[in-house]
Amino acid sequence: MEQQIKMIGLDLDGTLLNNKKELLPYTKRILDEAVKKGIQVLVATGRPFNGIPEELRFYPGFRYAVTANGAAILDIRENKILAQRPLPLEKAKKALETLRKYDTLQEVFFGGQGYAEGDKLNHIGHYHPNPFMWEYVRTTRKAVGDILELVIQKNRDLDKIQAVFGDMEERRKAWEELERQGGITLVGSLGYNIEINDEGVNKGTALIELGKMLGIERAEIMACGDGDNDVDMLREVGFGVAMANADEKTKAAADYITVSNEEQGVARAIEQFVLRGGKTC
Repeated sequence: MEQQIKMIGLDLDGTLLNNKKELLPYTKRILDEAVKKGIQVLVATGRPFNGIPEELRFYPGFRYAVTANGAAILDIRENKILAQRPLPLEKAKKALETLRKYDTLQEVFFGGQGYAEGDKLNHIGHYHPNPFMWEYVRTTRKAVGDILELVIQKNRDLDKIQAVFGDMEERRKAWEELERQGGITLVGSLGYNIEINDEGVNKGTALIELGKMLGIERAEIMACGDGDNDVDMLREVGFGVAMANADEKTKAAADYITVSNEEQGVARAIEQFVLRGGKTC
């Protein structure tokens, strides 16, 4: 039986964007066609709102966004938060105390804005092997002296925490220690990072919640992703699409595997299953 898709949630890095963090012309054309068809197309990302490329933050026809791995659902047109699941302050402080033991670029996010320690940002190549990430991080994070001190001063819940590691053995040890802490959700969409949200927070539950607000059923929601922070999203929605460049866990969670982000797999999947009448179930 064919199921009509009414909403599409799109991961950014490794999915909608190519490896140079670009939105290519064919993909734009397909997104425009989907919007004109009346489909709710939105970004569903681990990035904060301010970290979404301006081209996509204000893309014609994009009204909503899921950010910080599902911690916030935003109405961009009305400039308001529809729902949020922040990381409680005490859990955040405990996680940061753990991360301080390791050589990490620690980032915290409040209200869609990211913060990181200035001395770590000055050595970003030590943490991010992909040069195309350097400018993005430098221009979207505010530099501070001490990240834990900032959290203590702000004295409120966070969107999420991210730690980027230059040493994978340290990442493994930190992950195990954070898991023992409990009460939090851990993912690592880049493979060399750890993202920390409150327990039970993920992009999938956020998309389902937004769908309920809009009168869109689970079966009518499609999502595309490539990383481990997309696994729950692909499982939760009615039709999950993994990229060819996704890891095996993410592919196993999907209903369909498209071509890679470099080959504009998102556009190909939307064209096949949404615009040209391909069956999703």
